[in-house]
Order: sequence, then C-alpha cells, then structure tokens
Amino acid sequence: MTGLTCLIVEDSRVIRRISRHIVESLGMTALEAEDGVQALAACDQAMPDLILLDWNMPVMDGIEFLRALRARPDGAAPKVVFCTTEYEAGHIREAIAAGADEYVMKPFDHETLLLKLQLIGILP
Repeated sequence: MTGLTCLIVEDSRVIRRISRHIVESLGMTALEAEDGVQALAACDQAMPDLILLDWNMPVMDGIEFLRALRARPDGAAPKVVFCTTEYEAGHIREAIAAGADEYVMKPFDHETLLLKLQLIGILP
C-alpha cells in the first residue's frame, strides 16, 4: 500500500468500478463521487492525494469542480487527472488552465494510468 488516497469523480458506475480496480491495484485507497458536488463534499471530509476527474457529469461537471477545488485554501494539494472522452486540444488547454495536472483519454488501462501518475509524481 502506498498510503495515498484517490477520489474517483465519475457519473458512470461501470467506469468508477474499473477505475477503482486500477487505483487499488496500484496500492491506493479509492473513494468515489458521482458528480462535482459530491466530490467537493468528499474533499471537505478529507482531501485526497489524487483525483481522477470526469469532464461530463450532471449537477456539477469536472471543470466547474476543478475551478471550485483550486479556489479553496487547501485546493492546490491534490493532483488532478482528467479522465474523459473529450479529446479536442481546446478542452485539454481548458483543463490545464483550470488546474489539471494531467489528462488521460477514456477508456484507459492500468499501464496508461500508471504512466500518467508517474509523470505527475504521485507514484515512483
């Protein structure tokens, strides 16, 4: 176990389950939220080390959540990886400008996520 926590913010139960499996196989504790509002509430409880964030969700989408997170006094701490089907360069620029650390296209696998997490320094 790494001792790290990962909040998976995704409205699809299937994608959350797959993401949880990958995250836990990397030795992290996985938490889940179905939208940005639930994710902010989870961050109020305990700020995670890593957030895997979907773009398109009901109630509060990924960009809205990320902007709200980064505006908080403790909101700079977690690494945020957008996990989405949005692949246009404009979306990637918007995500990075809003405070995302990295971006991965869905569907992703264990190796792809591991490389991204090593790239941002979450895992060795």
